Amino acid sequence: MRQGMLLSLAAAFAALAVADVTPVLAPRASTTITPVTVTGNAFYAGTSRFFIRGVDYQPGGGTGVVQDPIADAASCQRDIAQFTKLGINTIRVYAVDNSANHDTCMNALAAAGIYLVLDVNTPLYSINQANPAVSYNSVYLQSVFATIDAFANYPNTLAFISGNEVINQVSNTNAAPYVKATGRDMKTYIGSRGYRTIPVGYAAADVAANQRILADYLNCGTTDERVDFYSINIYSWCDPSTFQTSGWDVMVKNYTGYGIPLFMSEFGCITNNRTFEEVAALYSTQMTDVFSGGLVYEYSQEGNGYGLVTISGNTVTEGQQFTLLQQAYQKTPNPQGTGGATTTSAASTCPASSANWLPSSDDALPAIPSAAAKFFSTGAGTGPGLQGKGSQNSGGPDTGSTGTATPGSGAVTSTAKASGSKATSTGSSSSSGSSSSSAASGSSPTSSSTSSSSTSSSRNSTSNGVASNPPPLQRGVLGIMALALLGVTGGFMVL
Repeated sequence: MRQGMLLSLAAAFAALAVADVTPVLAPRASTTITPVTVTGNAFYAGTSRFFIRGVDYQPGGGTGVVQDPIADAASCQRDIAQFTKLGINTIRVYAVDNSANHDTCMNALAAAGIYLVLDVNTPLYSINQANPAVSYNSVYLQSVFATIDAFANYPNTLAFISGNEVINQVSNTNAAPYVKATGRDMKTYIGSRGYRTIPVGYAAADVAANQRILADYLNCGTTDERVDFYSINIYSWCDPSTFQTSGWDVMVKNYTGYGIPLFMSEFGCITNNRTFEEVAALYSTQMTDVFSGGLVYEYSQEGNGYGLVTISGNTVTEGQQFTLLQQAYQKTPNPQGTGGATTTSAASTCPASSANWLPSSDDALPAIPSAAAKFFSTGAGTGPGLQGKGSQNSGGPDTGSTGTATPGSGAVTSTAKASGSKATSTGSSSSSGSSSSSAASGSSPTSSSTSSSSTSSSRNSTSNGVASNPPPLQRGVLGIMALALLGVTGGFMVL
C-alpha cells in the first residue's frame, strides 16, 4: 500500500516547475547579538570560543504534519522562557516554512542570547538517498536558497545543515557527491548574494563503517567544496556510563586533528536512566580540543520518549529529564580560554573507494544545474513553503545536473547586493558588493554527464551502528511525514 502511495506522489511531483524568482526581501534584524564564525576547528562569537549548548526543537514533529516553530511567534516566545531556564544558547530546527516571516521569533531568540542551527530541507524538498542524481535539481536548490534568504540576515543564525543522515549505510554512500554539491552550492549562494559568511555543514548518522570516512570526504578538496563543520547524531552514551565505556574516548581520538568544527547535532540516549552524565564529559578538556558542544534530542515529547517537556495547547509541562538536563548544564561550565582548539583549518585527504565507501577519491562533483546557477545573480525568489509540489522527481534536461564540476568552480567571482540587506543590526552586517550580478565559475558543466544508481535501502534500527540508537524513523522529528512521502528509500529526515 505504501509503495502505491509513493508512486502516486511521484507522479504528482514529476511536473513541478521552478518557483518564481522575483527577488524577495530578507528579514530585518533588530539586535546586536554577535554572529558566530569559524576559525580552525572551533566556533567563535567575536574573539571568544563558542560552545553549542542546546536542544533539538521541532514541536509537533511526531504528528506527521510538518510545523514551523520559528514562524509561530506565540509558541516560540512561550518556549524561549523554557530555553532560558535550561540555560541553553542554541536550538536546532529540522524544517521551516521558507515562505513565512520569522522576525518575531528570531529577534526574541536573539534577545535571549539564543542561536539557530537550521536544516534547509523539508520532506518535499530534499536529496533522495535512493535516487540522488534526479533529486539534485534546480527545483530543490531554489527551495534551499530561499531558506537561506529567509534566515541569512538574522545575526543569530549560527549555521545551515545541508542534510541529515542522508548517508546511513554503505549502499547509499553514492549519495555523498550530491550532498557535498549541495553544500558547495549553498556556500556559493551565500557569498554571491552578499550575505555574511554563515557556516554550512552536515549532520551524520553514527554509522561505524563509514562515519569517519564521510567526515573526511566532506572536508576534502578545494575550499568551495569543503563543508565548514561536521556534526554527528550520537547515542552511544547510555547512563550510567563513562567516557571510556561509552566509547567517547575512542571517538575523540579518531577525530583528533580533524580540521573543522565538530559537534553533536543530537545526543541523549534514553536507555536505562537518562541523567545526562555525558554533559560533564562533553564540555571538559577531555573533549573540547575536538568537539564544540552539542544539542540534546529533543525539546518536546513527540511519542518517542525523548522529550524534555510535554506541550498541550499553550501549557508546557516540564518532565524529569528537563530538570536533570538543567542541573547538568548548571554544574558544567565551559573550559577557560579556547579549550584546546586549533586556529588553523586543514583539509582532509579524499578517501578512496572501499567495501564501506562507494565514491572514488578522484570523482568530480556534479555541476550545479544551469537552471539553478542563475539564482546566484537573481536571487532565489519566494520559497515554496511547506505545501509546495516537491522536488524529489523534478530532475530532467532543463532542471537537473548534466555534467561534472571543475574543483574550485564554486568560488564566488562577483557579489550581488543581498536581498533584504537593510538589516538594522550592527551585529548582522554583510558585505554586499556593488556589482549587479554574481557568478560562480562552476555554473556550467565541464565534462561528461553524471549518473547515480543508488541501491534502495531499508532504514533499520541498526543503521546507525549504535545499539542504544532507536530505529531512525521512530526517533525522527518528522519521521511519520518522511515515511508517508518517501517510504523506506528517501533521503530527508533519517532520524
